[in-house]
Amino acid sequence: MSFIEKLNHIWQKNDSLVCVGLDPDIKRFPNCLLDVPDAIFKFNKAIIDATHDLVCAYKPQVAYFATESAEDQLEKTIQYIKKQYPHIPIILDSKRGDIGSTAEKYALEAFDRFQADAVTINPYMGFDSAEPFLKYKDKGIILLCRTSNSGANDLQDLIVDGKPLYQKVASLVSNTWNSNNNCLLVLGATWPSQMSEVRSIVGDIPFLVPGVGAQGGDIASLVEAGQTANGTGLIISSSRAVLYASAHNDFAIKAREVVSKLRLDINMYRKTT
Repeated sequence: MSFIEKLNHIWQKNDSLVCVGLDPDIKRFPNCLLDVPDAIFKFNKAIIDATHDLVCAYKPQVAYFATESAEDQLEKTIQYIKKQYPHIPIILDSKRGDIGSTAEKYALEAFDRFQADAVTINPYMGFDSAEPFLKYKDKGIILLCRTSNSGANDLQDLIVDGKPLYQKVASLVSNTWNSNNNCLLVLGATWPSQMSEVRSIVGDIPFLVPGVGAQGGDIASLVEAGQTANGTGLIISSSRAVLYASAHNDFAIKAREVVSKLRLDINMYRKTT
């Protein structure tokens, strides 16, 4: 199945819009994983096994692996999901953005080396920086639009031809770049009004939504702003609040409790068909 097909399937199968971000920070690992070989993989595995029936995606963040020279454990994590839970999409969070042969190499990294189902990229350098990714028709290409960080308005709210830049990005992606129907957009949970504006521009294009949990995005507001007519259209990501729900050996059990509650809270505000 393509990424979009897998996403539509898992939304229904697990009745969930929750994505768990895999941002493994070894400084925050419980004592049972200190000085253990492949500790990052073992931590991820425990989280995945505890939450696989509650999520619509997993989103490993490249920097948390690369800074520990642990790309091999990223590969092991992805291959474990593919073997044990092949119906769950994997989003590689790398936010790449370059041109020419470099962009082609980044696309190969995401889809050939790591075997991800989707990747996050930065559209700032234009279509030729996105094209090497977009040509993978069965993969999801998730472009930054209106991000969750406090500094997002430094550039993303600049007025271009009478509209904020993030709206121009949304229109460009929706009307021009999405010829293979494999584009998604990043919309921060902390900006529900902007999310609603973008939803009206792009129709049913799915949104990856960071900013729930540690960043304090309001669930009711973001679901109302971003969901599609059938109550889907959102991949709502939480990382730190899930991964570090406990600093003790029960971390996976506590992670499941957080994800279960988040799914329940989100589903309270979803439309039903």
